[in-house]
Amino acid sequence: MSSTMDHTGSDVADSAAEVTDNEATDSGASSGIDWPITPVDRVPFSQGLRQTFALARRGLLRMKHSPQQLFDVIIVPIVFTVMFANIFGGAVAGGVDNYLVLLVPGVLVSVAVTTSVVTGTQLREDIDSGVFDRLISMPIARIAPLAGLLTADTVRYVIASVMSLVVGICMGYRPESVIGVIAGVTLVVYAAFSLSWIFALLGVLLRKVSAIQGISMLVLMPMTFTSNAFVPTTTMPGWMQAIADVNPVSHLISAFRGLANEGQITSDVGWTLVGTTAILIVFVPLTLRAYLSRS
Repeated sequence: MSSTMDHTGSDVADSAAEVTDNEATDSGASSGIDWPITPVDRVPFSQGLRQTFALARRGLLRMKHSPQQLFDVIIVPIVFTVMFANIFGGAVAGGVDNYLVLLVPGVLVSVAVTTSVVTGTQLREDIDSGVFDRLISMPIARIAPLAGLLTADTVRYVIASVMSLVVGICMGYRPESVIGVIAGVTLVVYAAFSLSWIFALLGVLLRKVSAIQGISMLVLMPMTFTSNAFVPTTTMPGWMQAIADVNPVSHLISAFRGLANEGQITSDVGWTLVGTTAILIVFVPLTLRAYLSRS
């Protein structure tokens, strides 16, 4: 008896679902909406925000359980600052102490910018391992896995910035403005966050982690070293100086130097904000379109 009722109830539920889908399809055809809409497409904003933070916590826990993932934001600032200060300090500024004013902002920006590549590689690894498919099959906002990853990676940029400053201060670097340092770090984190959208797009489009790493280094390495990060642009050949002066990395570094070393808001801050915001305007829709199509 119970088995018969269960079977009948199942048939009714299936029939109701079929009717609902047919009605949705008919109404969707006239309105241009793809039916049926799954429950995850209707997640309220507040709930989607909570899901994003939950998945961001997943990213932070992954860093906690795999500390080697923080190698680039902890060890690299130490190596770069100590090595470049002692190699180039005497030649560029006549001594290590004088060179740190130039070097520390350069190392800070360079490490934070190159760290943004991790967003693309981690996204590609999640897709290849099947974690991505499991997450989007759950009743959560489809954008939550990507948004959680991007949110968690901002912690990496903060760690990279703090480590660069700590190493520099231990070696004798003394910024003029604490507020300027905080504003400068915020600007650098914002710039790295905007760049992470580019690498997230590459993570969706490219099929190999090695391809993402190769393309990113091919672009970021020349941009970093043909900038004012480690030497004044006046010491460069004329053609390279022209490139360095318009290099977005140079504008970001100069903006941080003005804020931290002089406590001033220079035109480089404006150019950096314009450039990073333009990246977001262009690449956020492109990344979301590719990501949601993949999901």
